[in-house]
Amino acid sequence: MTLISRIKFAARILIKGEPVKSKRSPIPSITKEEIAEIKLFFPREKFFILGHARSGTTLFMRLARLHPEVHCNYQAHFFTRKPLLKSLVNSAEVEEWLTRKSNRWNDDKDLSPLVLRATADFIMERDAVKEGKRIVGDKSPSSNIHGQAVRDMHAVYPDAKLIYIVRDGRDVLISERFRNFVEESKFLNAQDKRIIADLQTDPASFTEGRRSIFTEGFIRRTAKGWATNVKEIEDEAHRLFPQKYFSIRYENLLTAPFDEMSKFWKFLGVKKIDKPLANMIKAEMVSNPDEEWQAKRNEGIASFLPKGQVGAWRHLFTPKDQSIFKEVAGDMLVKWNYEKDLNWS
Repeated sequence: MTLISRIKFAARILIKGEPVKSKRSPIPSITKEEIAEIKLFFPREKFFILGHARSGTTLFMRLARLHPEVHCNYQAHFFTRKPLLKSLVNSAEVEEWLTRKSNRWNDDKDLSPLVLRATADFIMERDAVKEGKRIVGDKSPSSNIHGQAVRDMHAVYPDAKLIYIVRDGRDVLISERFRNFVEESKFLNAQDKRIIADLQTDPASFTEGRRSIFTEGFIRRTAKGWATNVKEIEDEAHRLFPQKYFSIRYENLLTAPFDEMSKFWKFLGVKKIDKPLANMIKAEMVSNPDEEWQAKRNEGIASFLPKGQVGAWRHLFTPKDQSIFKEVAGDMLVKWNYEKDLNWS
């Protein structure tokens, strides 16, 4: 570069500042040293509950925070729904700011991972402080982003614990369908609306297997999403959180809630699990705020199917529904021991 060119370049920087890239570099993962630093300010242990929508994540969250050492709140969607936590720093302009050489606070490093961690830590710990609890977590359904949610979580919280709750995909489809019906989702098409109308006037045709509550497109789309979620979350959790991963089946939570929650609390490292927690769990499980809310929205549809049932699909899947589900997601039922093989009906 000639002397004149250097002078022009220096003048441009002086007047306009350093040139900004059009695309940011990959956001770096947080380091062990940075984790140690940030824990001086946010010392509480963290956990994250993931699970496909309608898999019992809300019930599990409500039970988790019954323990006097554990707080859990929901739907922060740090890693599970766009725009995501990383959107706070995911631009070339922000990267330039956080890595700028004249920024004497950054020690010549990208401050992005610390910004992300401090933001999420503060959001969770401010609640935990109010509750006087030393372990804090978030539950956010992971229906859309799947394995990427685990990878993004690991980049910010490699020291946290990951919990995944799984429910029989066939019951997930039933619950998801009725939620859409009750809420009269904007995604319902004309065929969906005809099914709702027929369901209200002739429910027996649906419970006797003569009519399906589904369209074929809904089964394929939702079953594929469930199978992808279960596979990717499980695979990435074992890879990235081998000693910090805990999975639970929704059905076991209903059958033996105190035993299952005791395993979970021990996994978190609580100091003591008192027997009175068993009665607290029973009382909490009697309550179903989601069912009450759906009844207010659409009593006729909501009352057709009691919420949280195990095996509801047996009354509502037609032979064709079963065939489509087997094709799309049957292998995942076998893998999770919901079925021994693909010959179920």
